[in-house]
Amino acid sequence: MWFSFWRSRDRFSLDELRYLTDQLVKIQIVNEVNKDFVIEALRSIAELITYGDQHNSGFFEYFMEKQVMGEFVRILKISRTVAVSLQLLQTISIMIQNLKNEHAIYYMFSNEHMNYLITYSFDFRNEELLSYYISFLRAVSGKLDKNTISLLVKTENDDVVSFPLYDEAIRFAFHEEKMVRTAVRALTLNVYHVGDDCVNRYVTSTPHADYFSNLVTFFREQCIELSRLVSDSMKDPGAQTTSSILAAVDEIEDNLYYFSDVVSAGIPDVGRLITDNVLQLLIFPLLLPSLATKVVNDLQIAAVTSLYLLCCILRIVKIKDLANTIAAALFCPLEAFILKGGAKPNGYMSGNGFMHESQQHNNLAEGNADHNNLDKGNAGSLTFNDPNSSSSSQVLLVDVMENGFHDSHLALREVLLSYVTSGSEVQVSGSLSVLATLLQTKELDETMLDALGILPQRKQHKKLLLQALVGEGLGEEQLFSSGTSSIRDGIGSELDGYQQKLKEKYGMMCSFLEVGASPREHRFQVLDALVSLFCRSNISAETLWDGGWLLRQLLPYSEAEFNSHHLRLLNDSYNNCAGTLRQEIKGIWPDLLITVLCDEWKKCKRAIEASSPRKEPKWMLLSSQMSSSEGTFPGESSFAAGERMCELVKVFVLLHQLLIFSLGRILPEQPPINPPADISENFRAKTAGLDASGPKPGTELRLVDALSCRIAFERGKERHFYFLPISLGTSGWVVLAEELPLKQHYGIVRIAAPLAGSNPRIDDKHSRWLHLRIRPSTLPFADPAKSGGRARTKALVDGRWTLAFRDEESCKSALSMILEEIDIQNNVVERRLKPLLDLESTVDPSDSSVCPPESSYTKSSSSSGT
Repeated sequence: MWFSFWRSRDRFSLDELRYLTDQLVKIQIVNEVNKDFVIEALRSIAELITYGDQHNSGFFEYFMEKQVMGEFVRILKISRTVAVSLQLLQTISIMIQNLKNEHAIYYMFSNEHMNYLITYSFDFRNEELLSYYISFLRAVSGKLDKNTISLLVKTENDDVVSFPLYDEAIRFAFHEEKMVRTAVRALTLNVYHVGDDCVNRYVTSTPHADYFSNLVTFFREQCIELSRLVSDSMKDPGAQTTSSILAAVDEIEDNLYYFSDVVSAGIPDVGRLITDNVLQLLIFPLLLPSLATKVVNDLQIAAVTSLYLLCCILRIVKIKDLANTIAAALFCPLEAFILKGGAKPNGYMSGNGFMHESQQHNNLAEGNADHNNLDKGNAGSLTFNDPNSSSSSQVLLVDVMENGFHDSHLALREVLLSYVTSGSEVQVSGSLSVLATLLQTKELDETMLDALGILPQRKQHKKLLLQALVGEGLGEEQLFSSGTSSIRDGIGSELDGYQQKLKEKYGMMCSFLEVGASPREHRFQVLDALVSLFCRSNISAETLWDGGWLLRQLLPYSEAEFNSHHLRLLNDSYNNCAGTLRQEIKGIWPDLLITVLCDEWKKCKRAIEASSPRKEPKWMLLSSQMSSSEGTFPGESSFAAGERMCELVKVFVLLHQLLIFSLGRILPEQPPINPPADISENFRAKTAGLDASGPKPGTELRLVDALSCRIAFERGKERHFYFLPISLGTSGWVVLAEELPLKQHYGIVRIAAPLAGSNPRIDDKHSRWLHLRIRPSTLPFADPAKSGGRARTKALVDGRWTLAFRDEESCKSALSMILEEIDIQNNVVERRLKPLLDLESTVDPSDSSVCPPESSYTKSSSSSGT
């Protein structure tokens, strides 16, 4: 028999199929002796059936006539080796995937052979066998439709009572191997998208509906693991922890996208099941309580992880009921979730208050100081009404954070706002992300956004206009009312309905909103929180830009919510920032200041005018590691000064643009700065014969004012140069040139270093020595590709020159010359920035002022504008 198998035959012929089938029929037991033949026969049959499906229908007709599927099942029963099981599963998978003929697929699924293979007791301790089995199940699910699915289910009285394909697959839904989990999810989606009503009732009935609660439970464990990774990264930041966090984030977002895909299949009860389980297993007991409490068991999620997860759930899982329920829950007091979630306060205090976890990390110390200048007595201060108080006395949210505790009657919405006003960097970033995500969640009712105080201005006007058009006098009154008119708009009925649902369905003992509360008051609170954010000095510019985007979405031109109090606070913060920026003109990087301003102006304008925030929520999880990279450079180094200057510019540009917008002006494409002056205004540069390109190495120049000096760049190798400091517009250089022997008073530039930041001083012990600090001509951290990345810039240090002159007078003269040129350079920068620093003079945005042609401040200072 073995000889005949290997004889020469037409490989793709019906005779070959007959021969292989006949040989399989003769097999009575499969063992080590004949397993190779059986494996080869199974593989060849799959190849022939696939070929015949495309070229000759007789192949599959023979397959059906001889009931080869039955032979496959028989071979499996008599097999004693795993290799045959592997090949059999692969053979059937290949056939199912490649058969195009509907009649052929229908036959494959009939006669219960497929269900027998699905429910066969394979030894899944063999990982390869499990992989082939899951692939087989997925292949079957890929051919499901309303006709074929009926062949794989058992029914009684039109009700499905058994569905082996689905039941066996979800047994592996939470397997440790991600590939297995992915295949099972693809299979379930194939089942859900068939749209068979009987099957839909089956998958959502008990006990099969447990799959959805198990999904959420599995997802919850992943969330807890992510929180642990984030916590560990704060203790030991590094590339490894970052990659672990990003991998966990990808897994979590994949889970949420799967939830979204399941809901999109259109099975009504599935959306309800996912909503209920997400709320009851994750949102209510873990995410919302963790914003201000520590749970008593090990299922702990830190506040930053909770904020991130809330953003992801709202952004990815498109369920209207889920989104609106989460939004309604933000109006519930903390005590509702403390009691419901089995959580207890961090340091329980009398009066139902408790310490916030951020206090443990001393994150509030700096934040509190920033609010000492706030006028808390003015209208618009962050307040909330105590629903249990008999009086209408108000409690400042700022005070709540400054006193180091959250009142347990404080609604979660107010907790988010208190994070913005006084929380740590991570809490600010997370809260802004949640507010921005809520604002962009299309599933949220506009009345819910209005109640939260974050309905964008365009939508506010649209709502009022519609109310006016349909004859609702209140809408017309508000649309055309002045900012001082009485406020009579109340919280929408949608919020009332969802809060009633929270109480009746989920047992959340939420205190309903106080009588007389209005969206306008809530918009006051949100705007107050954002304005107070811009008064803080311990928050990074990147996070402030996120706040700028949110304020830009909400900021009305002429409504009462944004009042003179807000404008005054913004203006005060702007003036403080502008004062600090003026100091930078005399700092280490004035030559790049204008270029940085122009670059950041464009970036900030794009950021706050964008349709969505710049950063994805996941970046808040890495902010602790990013902040740990601050202070990479020594405090006195030019690199540290450059970082501070760029950060200051970003904050200044943001405040400048927000003020322009709040005043109702059009935001110009370029910052208003004066154009460069003519080069002839600098006497020394003109005398030296320099053009606008500056003193590049090899350039010839006149040495009229140059002083002879000596310097050693290598030990024992002293060189003679002529020293000449030159400023040219906003740029400046310390030039070392060699005299031309045949051309008196002329020399060739050999070395040119930046004039700014040179910090010249005469040596205390050697009066003929002049010490200079030599900083780079670019900002190395601004261009990782050129600087070799952040790791490399850590090793960079400023250069040091010590110039030896002939006598003490020459040294003093050199010092005087360099200080004079530094003053000239700084004065040019100050003159060009004057209109930008004088906001009230910025009236005409179409002014001819332009930025330097450079678009990046990583270019050399020689081309940073003159």
